[in-house]
Amino acid sequence: MKKTLMPILNRLQALACGLALVGTGALAAYPDKPIHIVLPFPAGAAADTAMRVIATQLTEQLKQPVIIDNKPGAPGFQSVASAPADGYTLILGAGSHIVTEPMIKTRLAYQPERDLTPVGMVLTNTPVFTATPSLGVKSLGDLLSLLKRKPDELNYSSGGVGSPNHLAMEAFQQATGTRLVNIPYKGGAPSVNDLVAGHVQVGINAIPSVIQYIQVGKLQPLAVAAPRRHASLPQVPTFTELGVSGLDYEIWYGLFAPAKTPKALVLQINKALQTSLADPGVVRQLKAQGAEPSPGSPEALAGYIRRDTEKWRQVIRNSGIRPE
Repeated sequence: MKKTLMPILNRLQALACGLALVGTGALAAYPDKPIHIVLPFPAGAAADTAMRVIATQLTEQLKQPVIIDNKPGAPGFQSVASAPADGYTLILGAGSHIVTEPMIKTRLAYQPERDLTPVGMVLTNTPVFTATPSLGVKSLGDLLSLLKRKPDELNYSSGGVGSPNHLAMEAFQQATGTRLVNIPYKGGAPSVNDLVAGHVQVGINAIPSVIQYIQVGKLQPLAVAAPRRHASLPQVPTFTELGVSGLDYEIWYGLFAPAKTPKALVLQINKALQTSLADPGVVRQLKAQGAEPSPGSPEALAGYIRRDTEKWRQVIRNSGIRPE
């Protein structure tokens, strides 16, 4: 019996070794063609501008063109979820895409936990709470006094139900005992545009999205949602400084690959990403936009997702937002 089985076992062992060598060879050859990073944001959005800076340095690190493909919303994630797990199609996902939207939109065509694997954190942005100058408030204290006198009369703009600025404003209302009316828009850009135009009174947005309007006096900054003041707006206090706790959070963006992408390949891409984010020229350009490069391991990004999930699940539960 042993003599009969031995030739079969030998052939199976040889086949396994051959497959391992093929896999090793394929990994050693990566990349041998352009890499596409899908952005679920329109061209010109803050994340788009930042990622194009990073893509230039990634091209140098990987020795192949890194191409940005703008596919706003769920279609971008669907395209990556169905792509081969070979490292040539990646996606830049925000916390709203990965954490909060799946909590609220139960019929999403993609499921991050099932369809994607973390490659590494890319950027974090600090949110800043602003008011339109026509409202006449100069500080958070002024606004809180106004909200106490006029509950449910002031509007705030958001990028839609479950968007970062919507949930941040829900957290603000829970922390301060105030009530405002959400005016949802189809995306962050139109919500900022109407805030600047004065069609809504207040909003909370990532610094890169509004800093240009703050600098020319078209928006009045009231507080930043961070543990410490931001270098781009050193004159603006934090919520904690102003006596409002529990509002420290970051708007984050991470790089993801299709599920089942080999771990060794994920680590190879992560190494190129971390090197790119540490490049002095990249750091300088991102900071000029108000963004913070945040290199880290795939495991660190996965941990960030777990922590964010617990935080926003509680906010959503307290706000009474119903899953769609």
